[in-house]
Amino acid sequence: MDVRNINVLVLAYLGDTIYEDYIRRYLIRSGIANVNDLQTESIKYVSAKSQSMFLTKLSDEGFFSDDELDVIRRARNNTSKAHPKNTDIITYKLATGLEALIGYLDLTDNNKRIDEIMNTILGENL
Repeated sequence: MDVRNINVLVLAYLGDTIYEDYIRRYLIRSGIANVNDLQTESIKYVSAKSQSMFLTKLSDEGFFSDDELDVIRRARNNTSKAHPKNTDIITYKLATGLEALIGYLDLTDNNKRIDEIMNTILGENL
């Protein structure tokens, strides 16, 4: 199976679960023991607005390879018009780009790169 041919929304579907799991584990390991507090803190990372901001900042810093930028671009340029009511379409598409990249990296067994991305994101908010 050629991962580059998988629908970017499918990659984002997978990437979303990996990203959120990573954030939840990080917050639990940081000592937060209350579920409501975990939910409040997780929004700082898992909202489309936050994901869009992280992606933009990392892109501006030249953090991503050309192959990674291609995945992000494909996801961002997807023709789907659907998006949550609480965010605009551009923010949503950028967030989808980050999630698709993580899904892509997972399916290509590049967990080290996922760790690098997530550690950089988490380092931005420590």
